[in-house]
Amino acid sequence: FRFVCGLSFEGQVLALRVRSATMSHQNPNTMGPAAWKGMDKMNSELFTLTYGALVAQLLRDHEDVDAVNAQLDKMGYNIGVRLIDEFLAKSNTERCANFETTANLVAKVGLKMFLGINANVEKWNSDKTACSITLSDNPFQAFVELPPSLSNLCYCNLMCGVIRGALEMVNRVVKCEFVKQKLHGADHDEIRLTLEEVKEDQPPPDDE
Repeated sequence: FRFVCGLSFEGQVLALRVRSATMSHQNPNTMGPAAWKGMDKMNSELFTLTYGALVAQLLRDHEDVDAVNAQLDKMGYNIGVRLIDEFLAKSNTERCANFETTANLVAKVGLKMFLGINANVEKWNSDKTACSITLSDNPFQAFVELPPSLSNLCYCNLMCGVIRGALEMVNRVVKCEFVKQKLHGADHDEIRLTLEEVKEDQPPPDDE
């Protein structure tokens, strides 16, 4: 793939980590923007180029595109496992009563907090165990074009791994995958999120 040069970026930036945020406990629509304002930030063009270099290296290391997709998911999972503690500590969110609340926190607070992404939750199934997160913007893939030979590459699969890893740490086992990608001709990016299992809280081990 290649980066498309010569585009105006207008100084937009991306968050690296939370510094401080005072947010409402009730409304994800206000919690996300409030969190974003309290973030340390980096230039988003640098972020995009760094991620692109990572994907390019994986493509050089692995001949199979499916192996690259799996590696991106694994890397994202490991990030999500660690990121959830920071999210919970800094977002002041309460325990989710149901999966609908969880999905809205992921889309409207988590993605906004760490990436500045505006996302919506829609297309729920009848029992509220599966939904779609649609992204109006996606900084991971700015300036990127994919050749036909990479038609099976899920370029942003790291995001799915992050979501999966983070939710597993709060006892939600999910399937997370891109079902639409702008890089492959869709008009927007869409992540399908499906709840597969809710684990019981494990009591701490007894002291001997």
